[in-house]
Amino acid sequence: MGKRVSSKSFRNLIFLFLLILQTCPNLTKAGSIVSSLPGFQGPLPFELETGYIGVGESEDVQLFYYFIKSESNPETDPLLLWLTGGPGCTSFCSVAYEIGPIKFEPFLYDGTLPKLILNPYSWTKVASIIFVDQPVGTGFSYAKTAKASQSTTSKNSDQLYEFLKKWLIDHPEFISNPFYVGGNSYGGVMVPIVSQLISNGNEVEVEPIINLKGYMVGNPGTGNGNYAVPHAHGLGLISNELYQSLKDSCKGEYQRIDPNNALCLQHMQTYDQLLSGVNPPHILERSCPFASPGPTKKFGEKIPTIEIYSQKVQELRIQERTPIKCRMDGYKLAYHWSNNKNVQEALHIREGSIGEWVRCNLSLSFTDDVDNVVPYHANLSIKGYRSLVYSGDHDMIVPHLETQAWIKSLNYQIIDDWRQWIVEDQVAGYT
Repeated sequence: MGKRVSSKSFRNLIFLFLLILQTCPNLTKAGSIVSSLPGFQGPLPFELETGYIGVGESEDVQLFYYFIKSESNPETDPLLLWLTGGPGCTSFCSVAYEIGPIKFEPFLYDGTLPKLILNPYSWTKVASIIFVDQPVGTGFSYAKTAKASQSTTSKNSDQLYEFLKKWLIDHPEFISNPFYVGGNSYGGVMVPIVSQLISNGNEVEVEPIINLKGYMVGNPGTGNGNYAVPHAHGLGLISNELYQSLKDSCKGEYQRIDPNNALCLQHMQTYDQLLSGVNPPHILERSCPFASPGPTKKFGEKIPTIEIYSQKVQELRIQERTPIKCRMDGYKLAYHWSNNKNVQEALHIREGSIGEWVRCNLSLSFTDDVDNVVPYHANLSIKGYRSLVYSGDHDMIVPHLETQAWIKSLNYQIIDDWRQWIVEDQVAGYT
């Protein structure tokens, strides 16, 4: 029998291996630097890296990522893993529409490649961010086998933890940086689970040790869908009378309604009719057709595909640059940009790895096998990790009432009164 290696000696070997990688970073680099992007004028004023990391059995899942280095002090600034919602919405949503350094010029598609401009409010001004296309089948991430294309919340969480460990081994210069996990909407389900996996791994000294400091979630899903009705009432979308009838007949259960409860079903039908013309994620914005990856039925109507939309644009022969009035029209720009051959070459996309790129893949083979993530929040809180939770008050998909309710269930001690949140001398919200 061979001689056993002590855990201390093993950690020293790992450290030596990481040191070798740091001094010879090109030995295993999974990513490639992108110095310019089609549609953006001139070289990029920030450092962008894209690439794939194989995870799962035989690395049959290839997760694609965009990594943007902090524009301030990347040696010491926080490192953030950002998980976009869906499930199935590409991380490019966050890069170009939310917290990343670029965004599209807000003009309707006119047949030419959409133009990119800088976002002055990018979070990459103060942090380095890894944006991952997850779960498998999202964005440019792909599976090598049919079996690998099937995923669950639990499996995706394990694969993200594996991804992160491999990414840090590939980028050892970031191992000591303060690390956070962040995400919004359904990403808010993934964030506490992945944070818990990191914490568990650190406790048993799984290498590399990740310098986890905390996590952040925006309009985060938790698995409790019973707050949409009271939220709609609070926003004045339904009458006091209907709200009272819903409360009496449904007994507070609006998500899994007893099919034998005819009165509750009747009131819910009225509720659905009243909200049918409202844009659920942003109730004050226009309700516009969703750019889906294929013909899909919703409210009994066929939703236009991006191809049909493009044909209509060409038929109209738009001569002047028309400002975008609908958020969905802005999202459609990403289809024309990301499916461009020159763009995919610039991003180092593996040819033939996916078919058409779609912003949100509605046909994922994905199962949500986690009913409630609040216990993860509670456990991370007990362990002393910091958390930032924020919600918009016009979101019907994840109402802020739901967020407030699960936070209250954690029994935190209140150390600051409910007060205004001020930005540039204006009330921007409440905390």
